[in-house]
Amino acid sequence: MTKNSYIGELAAEFLGTMILLLFGAGVVAQVVAANLGNHDSIGWAWGIGVILGVYVSGRISGGHINPAVTIALAAFQGFPWRKVLPYVVAQTAGAFVAALIVRFAYADWINKVDPGHTYKTQIIFSTLPGNGEPGISLTTAFFDQIIGTAILVFVVFALVNARNNPPLSNLAPVVIGFLVVGIGMAWGANAGYAINPARDFGPRLASYITGYSTAWTAPNGTPYWWLPIVAPIIGGLIGGVLFQLCINRFIVAADEAAEPTPVGRDVPR
Repeated sequence: MTKNSYIGELAAEFLGTMILLLFGAGVVAQVVAANLGNHDSIGWAWGIGVILGVYVSGRISGGHINPAVTIALAAFQGFPWRKVLPYVVAQTAGAFVAALIVRFAYADWINKVDPGHTYKTQIIFSTLPGNGEPGISLTTAFFDQIIGTAILVFVVFALVNARNNPPLSNLAPVVIGFLVVGIGMAWGANAGYAINPARDFGPRLASYITGYSTAWTAPNGTPYWWLPIVAPIIGGLIGGVLFQLCINRFIVAADEAAEPTPVGRDVPR
């Protein structure tokens, strides 16, 4: 049997993203439909989902579980471009299947509090400007997603760079999970911190085929489905550029400056 096969990588991305969404969409369903918990529990459960999803997939595929991360890794860290689209499809499929599971498991609660399947419970599956509250423009939501994803990718690149004193003892997934908790608590108001195209599009599609006719629009009727795809990709690329320019090139310079003098060579005084 071939180890670390390409099929294995795609399966790992599928399952890692599915784990992420089982915790993420599950906690939103519990808060929105069953009125158990609050914004903090949403933030922590999404972070835990990231930790566990990365641990599930990291050894085999790298644990991207996010198309914005995959694209940024291809652009700046040498990840093969030929693998980008298959990874994105696997991630989106994993999110889609997880959303169907949550939709089935919480169907009674959803039907109880929102029998018409409106925006009130659509937010379980996909993000909305202002989390469904009026007054937040698409422009605000767009730049919010750029900022949040730029923070995500910038810090992830710092955490996985072997020359940048990264977390040891395989603790990087835990710290990345804390990062997502922090983004959720600091950047969750304007657009629900999707910061992950697969996390939004897969569940959005699942909600559409299970009764949410308005899944593709904001509450004012404006098409919205594209925003949590395009803005996070732009944000991820910006975060990658900033890491390369502001951190990575100086790490390389520091490495070169710290090279030890070969044994036996006279040291200038």
